Amino acid sequence: MRGLIADILESDGVEVVGEAADGREALSVVADTDPDVVTMDVEMPEMNGIEAVERLMAENPTPTLMLSAYTAEGAEETFAALDAGAVDFFAKPGGEVSMGVSRLEEQLVDTVRSVAGADVSRAGRRNEAATAAEGGATPASPDASSADGSAGATVEPNTTLIVGSSTGGPDAVERVVSALPGDADLRGVVVQHMPEAFTGRFANRLDDACELSVREAEDGMRLGRGELAVAKGGHHLEITNARNGRLRLSVIDEERGEGVRPSVNVTMRSAAEAVDDPLIGVILTGMGSDGSDGVQALSRAGARVLAQDEDSCVVYGMPKRAAATGVVDSMLPLDDIAAGITGENA
Repeated sequence: MRGLIADILESDGVEVVGEAADGREALSVVADTDPDVVTMDVEMPEMNGIEAVERLMAENPTPTLMLSAYTAEGAEETFAALDAGAVDFFAKPGGEVSMGVSRLEEQLVDTVRSVAGADVSRAGRRNEAATAAEGGATPASPDASSADGSAGATVEPNTTLIVGSSTGGPDAVERVVSALPGDADLRGVVVQHMPEAFTGRFANRLDDACELSVREAEDGMRLGRGELAVAKGGHHLEITNARNGRLRLSVIDEERGEGVRPSVNVTMRSAAEAVDDPLIGVILTGMGSDGSDGVQALSRAGARVLAQDEDSCVVYGMPKRAAATGVVDSMLPLDDIAAGITGENA
């Protein structure tokens, strides 16, 4: 696997400055070579990837991409590595040792390049945020304001929320939804770029962390007040109907020309068409431009649009592209976005 991954990266112009057989050796190699980015397996002898990431972030912080098995067990371990400070992960097709990774060369190279440019200080802060909350810290900044200087709006009855994210998104999404009050008149969808084996675990993780009820989306699912659905990996998710404060969802197993599945654009466009009640769209950290078309559709439908600001992003790609459309109402620090949704930072 090391040889295969090195060949893929170098064939696309990424210089591989060192290799290591386990986590312990990786710490030494990183200290000696000072790379821009590390690819780290989760399962390794001597020292596994989770412990290695924890040590790396403490001793020599470096943007790290986890290589994980495409399984539910792999998802559990990968989320632990993200908590430890890894920026993102790449799910290897076919299991722990597989030549299938060569079929995804372009995606692997793009992800490595994206992670190399990440702000590692913004990754792996879940436990830090929880500690701050337990200590009574107030994360929201008092000076957050909308792009035009106006105050935020209070959540209206039957408000639908659409959140989109990619690189750095699992932590960012959790921090936003866990700060939303359970009695808010919200229902909605989270679209996180993530493989199918991971989104169910991600939904459970969010459900454990917040007052809202969170589940992985299923075809035909209905969502009411206080409920969120996580788009199923490898599929698109559309809102097909909105009536009496409830949404009906459709899980679609087909290409839509977006380059990613699930796509934020697909979900946001469907919400703009199907939902007559108040809408809020949110774009969080991530590489690429997914969501930039979707926020325009939402804006045309009268939605409020929020995006994460550059300083708090792991990767300022998706929010930057969204902001460039001119329809984003508020660019906010990550820890102010929940208040932006509820209008508490007015």
